[in-house]
Amino acid sequence: MYKIAVMGDYDSIYGFASLGLAIFPFEDKDLEEAARTVHRLASGGYGIIYMTEHLAEGLQKEIAKYQSQLVPTIILIPGVKGNTGRGIAQVKKSVEQAVGSDILFGNDEN
Repeated sequence: MYKIAVMGDYDSIYGFASLGLAIFPFEDKDLEEAARTVHRLASGGYGIIYMTEHLAEGLQKEIAKYQSQLVPTIILIPGVKGNTGRGIAQVKKSVEQAVGSDILFGNDEN
């Protein structure tokens, strides 16, 4: 059975611990350690890694390494620093690839 991790700034992720998820708090200056943690989680039985959009901005290379793999799935979530829209765009792209069409067809946001 796979485990679930949440990465990002502490204020954005501490609530996930009450759900039983493993939290890994990082600040902007800790990008090298955060990159090592992504790889450690990926090889350590974590099937889903939720990551704040803000942290993901500095970890694009690491995230790209896992995009074509089934495990782990890295899902971007908004944090207390705001929503960049990257998480929703990532989910939309994944659904388009899976079903072969735009799920928001006709929506003014396209």
